[in-house]
Amino acid sequence: MIELTSPAKLTLSLRITGVRSDGLHTIESEMVTIDFADTLTIEDEGNSVTYTGNYPITPPEEEDLVLRALKMVGAEKKVTVIKNIPPGGGLGGGSANAASIFRWARFTDEIKAVDLGSDIPFNIRGGHALVKGIGEEIKNLKYEKRVFTLLIPPFGCSTADVYETWDEMGSPKGTNGNDLELAALKVEPHLWLWRDKLEKHSGQTPRLAGSGSTWFVEGSYPGEGFIVTQTTRASTIRSTQTQ
Repeated sequence: MIELTSPAKLTLSLRITGVRSDGLHTIESEMVTIDFADTLTIEDEGNSVTYTGNYPITPPEEEDLVLRALKMVGAEKKVTVIKNIPPGGGLGGGSANAASIFRWARFTDEIKAVDLGSDIPFNIRGGHALVKGIGEEIKNLKYEKRVFTLLIPPFGCSTADVYETWDEMGSPKGTNGNDLELAALKVEPHLWLWRDKLEKHSGQTPRLAGSGSTWFVEGSYPGEGFIVTQTTRASTIRSTQTQ
C-alpha cells in the first residue's frame, strides 16, 4: 500500500489579468503549500476512489479528479482519500488529490495537467510560486517559513459562480489582494459574518483564499474553530511507501 500526503495550497494574492476567447480567466497569483492536508492510500486491486474523513464527498465519476488523474497516467488502482480539506473552501483540495497521483506516477507534464484544473500544476510542484496564465505558467519563489490562521465556514463557494459574478460586476479590482473577494461576497453574503469573526479574533484584516470560502490572516491565532498552519517546502510532499 502506498500512502500519499496531499497538502492544500493557500492563495496569498490573486489578480485577474484577462479573459481568453474560450472564456477561461488568466491570473497572476502568489501561492504557497501549507501543512493542512488530505491523505491518500493506493492499493493494487481495483479502479475506484472512496472518500472518508471530515468531508466524505461522492463526486460523479466523470468529475472525480483522482479517477481522471489515474486515467491520464494509465493506472488502475483502488484509492482511499481521507479528506480534511473542505470542498469549495478555495484551498484546492481536489486539485491537490489529483496532483498527488501525478507525483506518485512521476507525471510532470504541467501543460497537460492543467486540463484537469488550474491549480494542479502548482500543486504538483508545491512550495512557493508565482502562477500566471490559466495556471500553467509557474515561477518558483524562495521558500519562506510563514504561519497562517484559517477560518473555514461550514459552506463552500462555487468557483464557477464567483467568476461569473465577477464578470457580471464589471471585473472589479480587489483592494485586499484578491480580485474575486467582492464577487464571492455577493455570491455568498454570509461570508461577511465569518470574515468579521476572524478579524475580531485576530485583530488583523482577513483575506479570502481563492474564490472562497476560507478566510485567512498571517500569524498564529489559535482558538476553537481556527486552524493554525504553516508553509511547507516542495520536498515535504513526496509519497511514502508503507508495509
